[in-house]
Amino acid sequence: MTRKIGVIGMGSVGSTVAHYIVSSGSADDLVLIDTNEKKVTADAVDFEDAMANLPTHTNITVNDYSALSDADVIVSALGKIDLQDNEGDDRFAELPFTSGQVKDVAQKIKDSGFHGVIIAITNPVDVITSIYQEVTGLPKNQVLGTGTLLDSARMKRAVAHGLDIDPRSVVGYNLGEHGNSQFTAWSTVRALGRPVTEIAEERGLDLDEIDHDARIGGYVVFRGKGYTNYGVATAAVRLANVVLNDAHEELPVSNYRKELDTYLSYPAIVGRNGVVEQLQLKLTDEEKEKLQTSANFIKTKFAESMQN
Repeated sequence: MTRKIGVIGMGSVGSTVAHYIVSSGSADDLVLIDTNEKKVTADAVDFEDAMANLPTHTNITVNDYSALSDADVIVSALGKIDLQDNEGDDRFAELPFTSGQVKDVAQKIKDSGFHGVIIAITNPVDVITSIYQEVTGLPKNQVLGTGTLLDSARMKRAVAHGLDIDPRSVVGYNLGEHGNSQFTAWSTVRALGRPVTEIAEERGLDLDEIDHDARIGGYVVFRGKGYTNYGVATAAVRLANVVLNDAHEELPVSNYRKELDTYLSYPAIVGRNGVVEQLQLKLTDEEKEKLQTSANFIKTKFAESMQN
Protein backbone atom coordinates (compact mmCIF):
# COMPACT_ATOMS: atom_id res chain seq x y z
CA MET A 1 0.00 0.00 0.00
CA THR A 2 1.42 3.36 -1.03
CA ARG A 3 1.61 6.30 1.34
CA LYS A 4 0.26 9.60 0.00
CA ILE A 5 0.48 13.04 1.62
CA GLY A 6 -0.85 16.36 0.37
CA VAL A 7 0.65 19.70 1.37
CA ILE A 8 -1.50 22.76 0.76
CA GLY A 9 0.35 26.06 0.95
CA MET A 10 3.99 26.10 -0.16
CA GLY A 11 5.32 29.08 1.74
CA SER A 12 8.13 28.92 4.29
CA VAL A 13 6.41 26.25 6.39
CA GLY A 14 4.77 24.17 3.65
CA SER A 15 7.94 23.94 1.58
CA THR A 16 9.89 22.88 4.68
CA VAL A 17 7.26 20.20 5.40
CA ALA A 18 7.51 18.98 1.81
CA HIS A 19 11.30 18.94 1.92
CA TYR A 20 11.27 16.92 5.14
CA ILE A 21 8.85 14.42 3.56
CA VAL A 22 10.93 14.05 0.39
CA SER A 23 14.30 13.86 2.14
CA SER A 24 13.09 11.33 4.73
CA GLY A 25 11.10 9.20 2.29
CA SER A 26 7.98 9.52 4.46
CA ALA A 27 5.63 9.27 1.47
CA ASP A 28 5.57 7.45 -1.85
CA ASP A 29 3.32 10.12 -3.39
CA LEU A 30 3.28 13.82 -2.57
CA VAL A 31 0.69 16.31 -3.79
CA LEU A 32 1.76 19.97 -3.64
CA ILE A 33 -0.86 22.72 -3.93
CA ASP A 34 -0.42 26.48 -3.96
CA THR A 35 -2.04 29.44 -5.69
CA ASN A 36 1.41 30.57 -6.83
CA GLU A 37 1.82 28.25 -9.82
CA LYS A 38 5.42 29.28 -10.55
CA LYS A 39 6.54 28.75 -6.94
CA VAL A 40 4.96 25.33 -6.44
CA THR A 41 6.20 24.12 -9.83
CA ALA A 42 9.70 25.33 -9.03
CA ASP A 43 9.62 23.52 -5.68
CA ALA A 44 8.51 20.31 -7.39
CA VAL A 45 11.36 20.48 -9.91
CA ASP A 46 13.83 21.30 -7.14
CA PHE A 47 12.71 18.24 -5.16
CA GLU A 48 13.01 16.05 -8.25
CA ASP A 49 16.53 17.38 -8.79
CA ALA A 50 17.38 16.28 -5.25
CA MET A 51 16.18 12.70 -5.69
CA ALA A 52 19.25 11.42 -7.52
CA ASN A 53 21.14 12.06 -4.30
CA LEU A 54 18.53 10.61 -1.94
CA PRO A 55 18.03 6.97 -0.88
CA THR A 56 14.27 7.10 -1.62
CA HIS A 57 11.97 8.22 -4.44
CA THR A 58 8.80 10.31 -4.15
CA ASN A 59 6.25 10.80 -6.92
CA ILE A 60 5.16 14.44 -7.03
CA THR A 61 1.90 15.91 -8.33
CA VAL A 62 1.28 19.66 -8.55
CA ASN A 63 -1.98 21.61 -8.10
CA ASP A 64 -4.43 18.77 -8.60
CA TYR A 65 -7.09 18.55 -5.89
CA SER A 66 -8.50 15.37 -7.44
CA ALA A 67 -5.19 13.66 -6.57
CA LEU A 68 -6.11 14.09 -2.89
CA SER A 69 -9.03 11.67 -3.13
CA ASP A 70 -6.94 8.72 -1.95
CA ALA A 71 -4.39 10.63 0.16
CA ASP A 72 -3.75 9.38 3.68
CA VAL A 73 -2.92 12.79 5.13
CA ILE A 74 -3.32 16.43 4.11
CA VAL A 75 -1.16 19.05 5.81
CA SER A 76 -2.62 22.56 5.68
CA ALA A 77 0.16 25.15 5.68
CA LEU A 78 -1.81 28.09 4.28
CA GLY A 79 -0.98 31.45 5.76
CA LYS A 80 0.06 35.05 5.35
CA ILE A 81 3.08 35.36 7.58
CA ASP A 82 3.49 39.14 7.36
CA LEU A 83 0.22 39.50 9.30
CA GLN A 84 2.05 38.07 12.30
CA ASP A 85 4.11 41.25 12.46
CA ASN A 86 1.85 42.99 14.97
CA GLU A 87 2.45 44.73 18.28
CA GLY A 88 0.47 42.27 20.36
CA ASP A 89 2.15 39.15 18.94
CA ASP A 90 -1.37 37.89 18.20
CA ARG A 91 -1.77 34.77 16.04
CA PHE A 92 -5.39 35.77 15.47
CA ALA A 93 -4.18 38.61 13.27
CA GLU A 94 -4.13 36.05 10.44
CA LEU A 95 -7.70 34.85 11.01
CA PRO A 96 -9.57 37.24 8.66
CA PHE A 97 -7.30 36.07 5.84
CA THR A 98 -6.82 32.40 6.68
CA SER A 99 -10.45 31.69 7.57
CA GLY A 100 -11.58 32.73 4.09
CA GLN A 101 -8.79 30.78 2.40
CA VAL A 102 -9.45 27.67 4.47
CA LYS A 103 -13.19 27.66 3.82
CA ASP A 104 -12.47 27.60 0.07
CA VAL A 105 -9.76 24.96 0.36
CA ALA A 106 -11.83 22.80 2.70
CA GLN A 107 -14.68 22.73 0.19
CA LYS A 108 -12.27 21.64 -2.56
CA ILE A 109 -10.94 18.91 -0.27
CA LYS A 110 -14.49 17.76 0.39
CA ASP A 111 -15.30 17.78 -3.34
CA SER A 112 -12.21 15.65 -4.06
CA GLY A 113 -13.66 12.78 -1.99
CA PHE A 114 -10.80 12.86 0.51
CA HIS A 115 -11.49 10.67 3.55
CA GLY A 116 -8.15 10.62 5.35
CA VAL A 117 -6.72 12.76 8.15
CA ILE A 118 -6.26 16.53 7.96
CA ILE A 119 -3.40 18.09 9.94
CA ALA A 120 -3.66 21.86 10.25
CA ILE A 121 -0.64 24.09 10.82
CA THR A 122 -2.40 27.23 9.61
CA ASN A 123 -2.83 29.90 12.30
CA PRO A 124 -4.75 30.43 14.48
CA VAL A 125 -4.56 26.66 14.41
CA ASP A 126 -7.35 25.68 16.84
CA VAL A 127 -9.95 27.82 15.06
CA ILE A 128 -8.68 26.75 11.63
CA THR A 129 -8.88 23.08 12.63
CA SER A 130 -12.48 23.70 13.69
CA ILE A 131 -13.27 25.31 10.32
CA TYR A 132 -11.76 22.39 8.39
CA GLN A 133 -13.92 19.93 10.29
CA GLU A 134 -17.06 22.04 9.92
CA VAL A 135 -16.70 22.54 6.15
CA THR A 136 -15.40 19.10 5.16
CA GLY A 137 -17.81 17.24 7.43
CA LEU A 138 -15.10 14.72 8.24
CA PRO A 139 -15.39 12.94 11.60
CA LYS A 140 -13.88 15.11 14.34
CA ASN A 141 -11.25 12.49 15.15
CA GLN A 142 -9.88 12.77 11.59
CA VAL A 143 -9.22 16.52 11.74
CA LEU A 144 -6.26 17.56 13.91
CA GLY A 145 -4.01 20.54 14.44
CA THR A 146 -0.36 20.56 15.45
CA GLY A 147 -1.50 22.74 18.36
CA THR A 148 0.89 22.75 21.31
CA LEU A 149 3.01 19.87 20.04
CA LEU A 150 5.51 22.59 19.15
CA ASP A 151 4.93 24.66 22.30
CA SER A 152 5.46 21.57 24.45
CA ALA A 153 8.74 21.03 22.60
CA ARG A 154 9.74 24.61 23.38
CA MET A 155 8.96 24.03 27.04
CA LYS A 156 11.03 20.83 27.01
CA ARG A 157 13.92 22.68 25.40
CA ALA A 158 13.85 25.35 28.12
CA VAL A 159 13.60 22.82 30.98
CA ALA A 160 16.33 20.67 29.46
CA HIS A 161 18.60 23.66 29.05
CA GLY A 162 18.20 24.46 32.76
CA LEU A 163 18.96 20.87 33.75
CA ASP A 164 21.68 20.25 31.14
CA ILE A 165 19.87 17.22 29.68
CA ASP A 166 18.43 16.26 26.30
CA PRO A 167 14.93 17.72 25.74
CA ARG A 168 13.68 14.23 24.91
CA SER A 169 14.35 13.38 28.56
CA VAL A 170 11.65 15.84 29.64
CA VAL A 171 7.99 14.75 29.55
CA GLY A 172 4.93 16.92 29.96
CA TYR A 173 2.60 19.27 28.15
CA ASN A 174 1.59 22.75 27.25
CA LEU A 175 -2.19 22.79 26.92
CA GLY A 176 -4.99 24.87 25.44
CA GLU A 177 -4.71 27.33 22.59
CA HIS A 178 -1.67 27.45 20.34
CA GLY A 179 -1.44 31.11 21.24
CA ASN A 180 -1.43 33.56 24.08
CA SER A 181 -3.84 31.67 26.36
CA GLN A 182 -1.83 28.45 26.36
CA PHE A 183 -0.06 27.36 29.54
CA THR A 184 2.44 24.82 30.80
CA ALA A 185 0.61 22.21 32.87
CA TRP A 186 3.39 21.81 35.42
CA SER A 187 1.52 18.97 37.13
CA THR A 188 2.36 16.86 34.05
CA VAL A 189 6.04 17.78 33.62
CA ARG A 190 8.75 15.39 34.81
CA ALA A 191 12.50 15.09 34.38
CA LEU A 192 15.26 13.13 36.10
CA GLY A 193 12.57 10.76 37.38
CA ARG A 194 10.82 13.49 39.39
CA PRO A 195 8.21 16.22 39.00
CA VAL A 196 9.92 19.36 37.70
CA THR A 197 8.08 21.40 40.33
CA GLU A 198 10.16 19.55 42.95
CA ILE A 199 13.41 20.13 41.10
CA ALA A 200 12.85 23.79 40.30
CA GLU A 201 13.82 25.33 43.62
CA GLU A 202 16.91 23.22 44.25
CA ARG A 203 18.17 23.72 40.66
CA GLY A 204 17.17 27.36 40.35
CA LEU A 205 14.62 26.88 37.58
CA ASP A 206 12.19 29.77 37.08
CA LEU A 207 9.02 27.99 35.99
CA ASP A 208 7.20 31.22 35.17
CA GLU A 209 10.04 32.22 32.87
CA ILE A 210 10.01 28.81 31.17
CA ASP A 211 6.24 29.02 30.68
CA HIS A 212 6.68 32.46 29.12
CA ASP A 213 9.52 31.19 26.94
CA ALA A 214 7.32 28.41 25.55
CA ARG A 215 4.47 30.80 24.86
CA ILE A 216 6.51 33.44 23.01
CA GLY A 217 9.18 31.18 21.51
CA GLY A 218 7.66 31.44 18.05
CA TYR A 219 7.94 35.21 18.11
CA VAL A 220 11.60 35.09 19.08
CA VAL A 221 12.19 33.08 15.90
CA PHE A 222 9.83 35.26 13.85
CA ARG A 223 11.49 38.50 14.93
CA GLY A 224 14.88 37.04 14.05
CA LYS A 225 14.18 35.86 10.50
CA GLY A 226 10.67 36.95 9.54
CA TYR A 227 9.05 33.53 9.71
CA THR A 228 9.13 30.23 11.58
CA ASN A 229 9.47 26.91 9.79
CA TYR A 230 11.74 24.17 11.16
CA GLY A 231 10.07 23.57 14.52
CA VAL A 232 6.47 23.54 13.30
CA ALA A 233 7.31 21.61 10.12
CA THR A 234 9.02 18.92 12.19
CA ALA A 235 5.96 18.71 14.45
CA ALA A 236 3.66 18.37 11.43
CA VAL A 237 5.72 15.65 9.77
CA ARG A 238 6.05 13.77 13.06
CA LEU A 239 2.27 13.84 13.39
CA ALA A 240 1.80 12.77 9.76
CA ASN A 241 4.16 9.82 10.28
CA VAL A 242 2.30 8.78 13.43
CA VAL A 243 -0.88 8.63 11.32
CA LEU A 244 0.77 6.78 8.42
CA ASN A 245 2.37 4.25 10.77
CA ASP A 246 -0.75 3.80 12.93
CA ALA A 247 1.66 4.34 15.80
CA HIS A 248 -0.87 5.02 18.59
CA GLU A 249 1.45 7.64 20.06
CA GLU A 250 0.46 10.02 22.85
CA LEU A 251 0.75 13.61 21.60
CA PRO A 252 -0.52 17.05 22.70
CA VAL A 253 -2.37 18.01 19.52
CA SER A 254 -5.36 20.18 18.76
CA ASN A 255 -8.31 17.79 18.94
CA TYR A 256 -12.00 18.14 19.69
CA ARG A 257 -12.84 17.84 23.38
CA LYS A 258 -16.55 17.23 23.89
CA GLU A 259 -16.57 18.42 27.50
CA LEU A 260 -15.16 21.79 26.38
CA ASP A 261 -17.05 21.84 23.07
CA THR A 262 -14.05 22.97 21.09
CA TYR A 263 -10.77 22.05 19.48
CA LEU A 264 -7.73 22.76 21.65
CA SER A 265 -4.51 21.04 22.57
CA TYR A 266 -4.78 18.14 24.99
CA PRO A 267 -2.91 14.83 24.83
CA ALA A 268 -4.51 12.10 22.75
CA ILE A 269 -3.52 8.74 21.29
CA VAL A 270 -3.05 9.23 17.56
CA GLY A 271 -3.08 6.54 14.89
CA ARG A 272 -4.24 5.74 11.39
CA ASN A 273 -7.68 7.29 11.89
CA GLY A 274 -6.46 10.35 13.73
CA VAL A 275 -7.46 10.43 17.38
CA VAL A 276 -8.10 6.85 18.49
CA GLU A 277 -8.35 7.61 22.21
CA GLN A 278 -8.62 10.77 24.30
CA LEU A 279 -6.80 11.03 27.61
CA GLN A 280 -7.96 12.58 30.87
CA LEU A 281 -5.24 14.30 32.87
CA LYS A 282 -5.36 14.90 36.61
CA LEU A 283 -4.92 18.67 36.41
CA THR A 284 -4.86 21.10 39.31
CA ASP A 285 -7.84 23.40 39.83
CA GLU A 286 -5.76 26.32 38.54
CA GLU A 287 -4.84 24.38 35.39
CA LYS A 288 -8.48 23.41 34.81
CA GLU A 289 -9.45 27.07 35.04
CA LYS A 290 -6.76 28.07 32.55
CA LEU A 291 -7.92 25.34 30.16
CA GLN A 292 -11.52 26.55 30.35
CA THR A 293 -10.41 30.14 29.72
CA SER A 294 -8.49 29.01 26.65
CA ALA A 295 -11.47 26.97 25.41
CA ASN A 296 -13.85 29.92 25.81
CA PHE A 297 -11.51 32.16 23.82
CA ILE A 298 -11.21 29.67 20.95
CA LYS A 299 -14.97 29.08 20.81
CA THR A 300 -15.65 32.81 20.60
CA LYS A 301 -13.18 33.29 17.74
CA PHE A 302 -14.53 30.26 15.87
CA ALA A 303 -18.11 31.54 16.11
CA GLU A 304 -17.00 34.93 14.81
CA SER A 305 -15.09 33.37 11.90
CA MET A 306 -18.09 31.32 10.77
CA GLN A 307 -20.31 34.41 10.68
CA ASN A 308 -18.06 36.14 8.15
